[in-house]
Amino acid sequence: MLRQAVLATLLLSLPAAAAPFAAYVMDARTGQPIYRQNADTRLHPASLTKMMTLYMAFSAIERGQVRLDSRFTISSKAANEPPSKLGLRAGQQIELRYLIRAAAIKSGNDAATALGEGLAGSEQAFTQQMTQMARALGMNNTQFRNAHGLTQEGHFSTAHDMSILGRHLFYDFPQYYNLFSRRTADAGIAQVTATNRRFLDDYPGADGIKTGYTRAAGFNLTASAQRGNKRLIATVFGGTSTAQRNQVMAELLDNSFPRVPDRVREVKPQRPRMLVQATTRRAQVAPSPAATQPEPQRMVLQASPPPSVRPAAAA
Repeated sequence: MLRQAVLATLLLSLPAAAAPFAAYVMDARTGQPIYRQNADTRLHPASLTKMMTLYMAFSAIERGQVRLDSRFTISSKAANEPPSKLGLRAGQQIELRYLIRAAAIKSGNDAATALGEGLAGSEQAFTQQMTQMARALGMNNTQFRNAHGLTQEGHFSTAHDMSILGRHLFYDFPQYYNLFSRRTADAGIAQVTATNRRFLDDYPGADGIKTGYTRAAGFNLTASAQRGNKRLIATVFGGTSTAQRNQVMAELLDNSFPRVPDRVREVKPQRPRMLVQATTRRAQVAPSPAATQPEPQRMVLQASPPPSVRPAAAA
């Protein structure tokens, strides 16, 4: 009760001019909801968007469309994205692994745009694929208009949907999930520092996932934390500062861990089936000089429609 009172106090402290607040907490092992507030209200996701950009990149690697050492050529559009950014230059070539690190850890907008253009030929085509994937994952209140998350008309998501996406990142790509707990990383042209380092350092058991901020969105966070056999995934939209957002997230997790059983039957989320068709190779990706295999033929991703019975993650 005391923790609930503290949480209520934190939420009541939001100023009238603050971005709309929303929150969602789920048991990651089953996808079952534990807490929700405005969880299906369509709001600005800010850089939580990059979770889907990265999910698409991981999917492309898994399909053999690209490799971590594939080299992407940077467009002027990507180079000119506003901060936060890695500092890419138009015409520069950089390996995919470094773009992934920059997007995941530093939240580089230039890296996110470069990923979208390199994987789909244009950011517009990429965002259509992102939205298709969102539907296939059960994210029914999400629509993407860019790869980075800067405020744009028609670009929206929800605390519920971003928690679903966080759960899929954890289960669908365990080989890459450790990216989201790194405090620093080599991004090729610079050493980058995690935007989420404060929460990772301050909350016991936290190991991800992604922060976001714009003036319209406020301070957003999708987090995952483990205590013993329990794992929670939660999302907060509309924090008033990094510290306040992190404190609210900590209260949500602290209140939720005692509410889930220590042992449950794990119900992993259903992975979307991929329908892939070959298209003409785009110029944005060049094979790495170190590659020993020919560059795979470029693919355009279409995600299959969601199953008639919604997966546990969407419960």
